[in-house]
Amino acid sequence: MTTFTLDDLARIVATRAAAAPSESYTAKLLADGPAKAAKKLGEEAVEAALAAVLEDRANLTAEAADVLYHLLVVLQGARIPLSDVMAELERRTAQSGLAEKAARKP
Repeated sequence: MTTFTLDDLARIVATRAAAAPSESYTAKLLADGPAKAAKKLGEEAVEAALAAVLEDRANLTAEAADVLYHLLVVLQGARIPLSDVMAELERRTAQSGLAEKAARKP
């Protein structure tokens, strides 16, 4: 059994981004400019947060999937590969979250 990964999703987003906007929701989001994709990401994040507050596990699972997809669309539009985000997460996890936050410049 294969496991679906964020890398798999990032590849699908990249492929669909190259399609015609009339044939791909991903391409349409990107064709409408960064604000459109960012707005959708924000909407999905709010919906996920509300599902978490309501302790609605099924809806939170679905909304989390929407957040991850829309985040990858925003990253695709900004030409930031998922590997850059993962490298930043790896860098941050080399120390505790409190130490990392304290080391940030104000």
